[in-house]
Amino acid sequence: MSEFIQIMFWPFMASLIFVGIHVYFGLHIIERGVIFADLALAQIAALGAGVGLALGYHLDSPESYWFSLALTLVGAAIFALTRLRKQIIMQEALIGIVYVVSSALLILILSRSGEGTEHIHEMLVGNILLVTPHDVAVMFAIYSVIGVLHFIYRKQFWLISQNPYAAFDKNINVRWWDFLFYVSLGIVVTSSVKMAGVLLVFSFLVIPVVCAMLFAKAPQMRLLLGWIIGSIAILIGMAVSYYGDYPTGAAVVVVFGGVLVLCGLGHVYFNRAKIDNSRS
Repeated sequence: MSEFIQIMFWPFMASLIFVGIHVYFGLHIIERGVIFADLALAQIAALGAGVGLALGYHLDSPESYWFSLALTLVGAAIFALTRLRKQIIMQEALIGIVYVVSSALLILILSRSGEGTEHIHEMLVGNILLVTPHDVAVMFAIYSVIGVLHFIYRKQFWLISQNPYAAFDKNINVRWWDFLFYVSLGIVVTSSVKMAGVLLVFSFLVIPVVCAMLFAKAPQMRLLLGWIIGSIAILIGMAVSYYGDYPTGAAVVVVFGGVLVLCGLGHVYFNRAKIDNSRS
């Protein structure tokens, strides 16, 4: 047990920070109906790291991070500019196209590398076990600034996510606030992908929120439940990884999937119980 705590302590601390910020953004993503936005931004961040790698920089280097962030900001601008009052084409379709093209570009870029397959695998699942106390401190500082920004302007962000037509009617500059939203999400995703990989970041953003939505309607309760469910899933996933000798990122993602199935079954059970009680 002491060895488990020693190995997993800082990865677990990092994962708790991930859950704290990603569940919040996940609520917005689902309210907006752009589920692939986070996955697309994560893939764009991975593409930026791939560009840095092709130019001779290591995946963990500051240069690769800035390449990732720069491309992610471009993606944020694209997502903001494609939000129209009357959508001709569903924004989710455009976001899906960005994801597919980014994935293909990453494969093309890394195909020139002798270790291309290994690098693609690393970008997908990451290696959260390598996280250091310094990484956790930097990540906490960055996410705290973003969290404060979203708290100060929470009315604008929530209105645009939940009722964009009302925001347009109030003459709010929706594209500007969308850009700020996607830029802040992009910064979070870029920092997260570097440590956790694309698949785990997507799981942090979506699965705890979906589980919470099965049992709560108020955003505050969904946020709280998402944090609790996400934290429990991470702890179980890391235990499975350690005692079963599995890759940590992949193990946590699979556990997230299992937790979602259990929550779905629990939702069905409680709904049936309510129907039976009402009939009796």
